Amino acid sequence: MIFPAVVSLAALGLVFGGLLAFASQKFAVEVDPRIEAVQELLAGANCGACGYAGCAQFAEAVVDGRAPVNGCTPAGAQAVAKIAEVLGTEAPEAGDRLVAQLKCVGDCNTARAKAVYDGVPDCNAALMFGGGPSACSYGCVGFGNCARVCPVDAIVMGENGLPIIDVDLCIGCGLCKKECPRQVIDLVNARGVHHVRCKSQERGKQVRAVCSRGCIACTLCVKNCPVNAIHMENNVAVIDSNICTNCGTCVEVCPQKTIV
Repeated sequence: MIFPAVVSLAALGLVFGGLLAFASQKFAVEVDPRIEAVQELLAGANCGACGYAGCAQFAEAVVDGRAPVNGCTPAGAQAVAKIAEVLGTEAPEAGDRLVAQLKCVGDCNTARAKAVYDGVPDCNAALMFGGGPSACSYGCVGFGNCARVCPVDAIVMGENGLPIIDVDLCIGCGLCKKECPRQVIDLVNARGVHHVRCKSQERGKQVRAVCSRGCIACTLCVKNCPVNAIHMENNVAVIDSNICTNCGTCVEVCPQKTIV
């Protein structure tokens, strides 16, 4: 009785195996070899800065024409040129390298605290309780959301409560900028040396009331810049890195030491 049952099971196994083999060949989806070639050229960080879930999905979108060949910022200009070569298209002109920069100098020693927060160490959670512990409503909240989302560990939290960004490690993915609830991290031209560490839109008196180093809109940097690379926007100085010659005059004349 056992032998016939074994034979029957073996026969059924052969039949179903043959059907599965036939189905796998009949309904097989051909994969464009260019997708794998493009994926190998990407940074491989799966950071999501391109707008897709990962490098594999982005590579597929590039080959299908749904995403630009230069959509992977961390990959760099050389990778973009090679991707364009794989697709048989012309590579777009390479832009300047972008890196993350902190636009706040209000640390635990310079920004006035209005409350003590003892909850979940998360910037968004802290802002739910009275707008955060800092008296400045424009400054860094200080709980490291930006550092946690960085795919290359280019951000660490300093002892003063502000993030420290290693521009040599930064790949310009922009995840930290997206994560920051106060938007005190911007992507800037890597050629720029001097940066305004403030985003407050208040006037001088209000700024001094909450931070000893915030921009007070005195316009001394604007007036003294020899190449007119600085202008004021909403009571805060803005440096145009495309014009700036990195002479350092703005750093010297800033009374608040906001420009570093």
